[in-house]
Amino acid sequence: MESNIIFENAMNLIEQASTVLPDDVKTAIEKAYQTEESGSRARNALEIILENIRLAKENRLPICQDTGTLIFYIDRPKGITEKIIKDEIIRAVRESTRKGILRPNAVDSVTQKNSGDNTGIGSPYFHFEESESDSLRIRLILKGGGSENVSIQYSLPNSEPGAGRDIEGVKKCILDAAFKAQGFGCAPGVLAVGVGGDRMTSYMCAKEQLFRRLDDRNTDVTLREMEEEVYNIANMLGIGPMGFGGKTTVLGVKIGKRHRVPASFFVSIAYMCWAFRRAEVTFRI
Repeated sequence: MESNIIFENAMNLIEQASTVLPDDVKTAIEKAYQTEESGSRARNALEIILENIRLAKENRLPICQDTGTLIFYIDRPKGITEKIIKDEIIRAVRESTRKGILRPNAVDSVTQKNSGDNTGIGSPYFHFEESESDSLRIRLILKGGGSENVSIQYSLPNSEPGAGRDIEGVKKCILDAAFKAQGFGCAPGVLAVGVGGDRMTSYMCAKEQLFRRLDDRNTDVTLREMEEEVYNIANMLGIGPMGFGGKTTVLGVKIGKRHRVPASFFVSIAYMCWAFRRAEVTFRI
């Protein structure tokens, strides 16, 4: 019974993430559509995106043909082992792939063979935390390959964007990442940023920002001000939706931080496409 509950909730979660864009992201795209000039390529691109979103939801079909890397963050109650949860989610991933809700995306990097069911070494990705709650919380991000390709990490100081080891340097890195993307990665996107940590945890911090809603406000005043400033400047770059020009280059900027060792200062940007697929479910077992 316990296993079936986890399996069924995981199945519903995967379908929700793959086929229905979160309301905060859809609202941001709708606002962007109204901002762009009538008859412009930018407005036309956003119109097509909104139609894509509508059809995917109505027909329960994937929003994008690239259903991405599956990233699960799980808060588990005491007494429920990670293995039980992981086994049932993997079973749900395989079944969702069989049903066409997910595209087979897990490829062996040495043999180049596709596993055919989205499972393999490190696929899907799991992050577990034990909670005091008596409920199981599962959060899921589907991270497309195009957006992952334009993600980037900087080590400060960095001469290319002229970034020093300070807040201004961090801003320059984020804006440089937005400029380098040039509409690739399916703009307008979201810039999720990790400041500090080591090379691995800096990227982890960045990707964790993807679980935040676009309409939330950072509790850290300095980071909140940076998010707002970088968002406004990025949208003055003129890159626009799909690189066609316009007023909407990014839908949001989300920044987190981690302590670092004195010798290292990393800034990591996890770019997320407009098909910002995120979903979560909480239930008692």
